[in-house]
Amino acid sequence: MSENNDNARVLELAGEFWLNQNVRGVQGGSRIALLEHIDSAGSITKAAKLTGISYKTAWDAVDAMNNLSPRPLVERATGGKHGGGARLTPQGHKLVSAYRAMETHYSALLSRLQRDIDDFDDIHGVLQAMAMKTSARNQFRGVVSRVQSGAVNAEVALDLGDGLELVAVVTRESVQDLGLTPGRTATAIIKSSFVILATDETLRLSARNRLCGVVSDIRRGQVNAEVHVRLNGDRTLTAVITEQSLEDLGLTHGAPCQAYVKASHIILAINQ
Repeated sequence: MSENNDNARVLELAGEFWLNQNVRGVQGGSRIALLEHIDSAGSITKAAKLTGISYKTAWDAVDAMNNLSPRPLVERATGGKHGGGARLTPQGHKLVSAYRAMETHYSALLSRLQRDIDDFDDIHGVLQAMAMKTSARNQFRGVVSRVQSGAVNAEVALDLGDGLELVAVVTRESVQDLGLTPGRTATAIIKSSFVILATDETLRLSARNRLCGVVSDIRRGQVNAEVHVRLNGDRTLTAVITEQSLEDLGLTHGAPCQAYVKASHIILAINQ
């Protein structure tokens, strides 16, 4: 499953290069930029403005860098309430040059990693989906296969792969806001309490989605039970039902069952 070219965004592997000493951060990109501005402006005040920080923040940063470095990086000359001139020491020049050289090699390394990782965009999307925080128990990532619009709502079909499909009903405004068009990757979110379980294959319900699987785990409580249903593609759908329903259905490990979910009970989300 992959997005079409119209909806895909160009992704780049990026990172920030830091120099540490005894596990403590000594230099990062922002502080190196401050040192470069001190070198060009000859003043911490002017360098602070060029860097976009306050004079106090710049002064404190210079103190910290000088304290953490074996030899001072900046020489200052006091002069008035706004401070006097400042310049980089030979050690400061050496550090800036070394940092920029290492940063260049680091960027080249990231570029090589990105080229060497197959399906980098898809992997990035999965990691983003994994980082999504929600109280809903079930999350399934797929690709929009079709969108059927009505007067107010729209029916959106999400292809999960391995023969699995989920259909959600959302407003037309949501379709536009989320950019839900065929080929767009989206995540279906389903609360476990919205999943209806059945063991009769001939049962017909008004729920739009019917997923067949096998009970893979049952976690019992005093009132409710959490039932895990293994679907195609090694996916798991979790349902919360009452203990009485568990007994009535006769659900046990390895038992086949059907899971029903109303289309209106599915929330669709996208990665920004």
